[in-house]
Amino acid sequence: MTFITAATPPTEPGAALSALTGRPCWRGCWNTRPLGCPGPRTVSTALHHLLPGRGQHAAWNFFVTAKEYWVFKLHNCSGSASRLDPEDSDILNYFESYLAIASTVPSLLCLVANFLLVNRVPVHVRVLASLLVTLAVFVVMTVLVKVDTSSWTRGFFAITIVCMAVVSGASIVFSSSVYGMTGSFPMRNSQALISGGAMGGTVSAVASLVDMAASRDVTESALAFFLTAAVFLGLCIGLYLLLPRLEYARYYMRPVYPARVVSGEEEPPQASLSSPLAASPTPPLRPILRKTAGLGFCMVYLFFITGLIFPAISTNIQSLHEGSGSPWATKFFVPLTAFLVYNFADLCGRQITAWLQVPGPRSKALPALALLRTALVPLFVLCNYQPRRHLALVLFTSDAYPVLFSCLLGLSHGYLSTLALIYGPKLVPRELAEAAGVVMSLYLMVGLILGSAGSALLEHLV
Repeated sequence: MTFITAATPPTEPGAALSALTGRPCWRGCWNTRPLGCPGPRTVSTALHHLLPGRGQHAAWNFFVTAKEYWVFKLHNCSGSASRLDPEDSDILNYFESYLAIASTVPSLLCLVANFLLVNRVPVHVRVLASLLVTLAVFVVMTVLVKVDTSSWTRGFFAITIVCMAVVSGASIVFSSSVYGMTGSFPMRNSQALISGGAMGGTVSAVASLVDMAASRDVTESALAFFLTAAVFLGLCIGLYLLLPRLEYARYYMRPVYPARVVSGEEEPPQASLSSPLAASPTPPLRPILRKTAGLGFCMVYLFFITGLIFPAISTNIQSLHEGSGSPWATKFFVPLTAFLVYNFADLCGRQITAWLQVPGPRSKALPALALLRTALVPLFVLCNYQPRRHLALVLFTSDAYPVLFSCLLGLSHGYLSTLALIYGPKLVPRELAEAAGVVMSLYLMVGLILGSAGSALLEHLV
């Protein structure tokens, strides 16, 4: 006779089913809460607000949204921040592409390292260390705001790229670790986590607009902007430290040990809270890849198309009424159409998944919808993208089109990517949920790297 034994009984629905069938349940997995625990709404709220200072989204958005500041610093610290100046350097013209590459390549390496450290370094150590590193870099960038860099522009550019690489590496460790940790939470908590990440982009876009409207000087606006980022990172640290104090969170964050089959002649192993998550210090990669391959393709392609367009293409679309001198057609056009509209639509798309979760994880409609987003690339290119060197045709001769296309880009990205992200960890046994969350983040970064490289090429072709 054989017995299935586990150090932690599969008390949740879906976990018990997985132990008997070998196939995890994805819909409604682990949605019950233990007796005496606070309701999940408390943890959802904590996770939702943990992510405004979140890793890749906050770091990327706070760096890229301060476009006028970078133009001012890299062009001439006392000159006009105009992108139309024919003497603008190659660094200035393709700054967003350089930032994208500097953010994605180190992130991929850090994701691989984070996967290898899942069973070696506690998640709270990885999360807190990455947050502190990110906060330290933003403090450095805040100090540099008041430093005159006109005599060493290329040196400032090099420091900016290095800071972006460090912030991106640290913040992707944070986001993948926290997302992997909540992979064992009910699906509604994972959805709240991802929605909070999109809120970081919306907050940074709003902060940029407020700073630009309230500050007459570019450096004053940038100083307030980077200080806002530092405050959000501090808030993020505080909320993460609060999370383990919630009994509901502790229940799902407890160690889970894999089930084991023993014969009737053997003594069942005793539960030990000090035993590791798995026998191997490195989680098994092959079964995770096999279970999440379909969702992985969707993630890679979704982020490839988004990275191809945002921010390199969308932030260089100029108003057709720029000559009117109106601040809405000049100063505020890009922050409104490229940043605020996109990030708010992305947030709305992610929030919709709280009520609607179709198509399912194994549906062919999900990759089909991801492929359909390819049509967005020519739509953006045929707007008033500047500078144009090879393609003179501007088909969409109204400022309403970039707004509409940014809505479609953000809404489709937010909805489809959130579905893929919350489905992924539910397709594997719970003891592999954290590693599966890191793998889903790895798919995300591969898509962003491909999109960043493609956007640099696309900018030179238009």
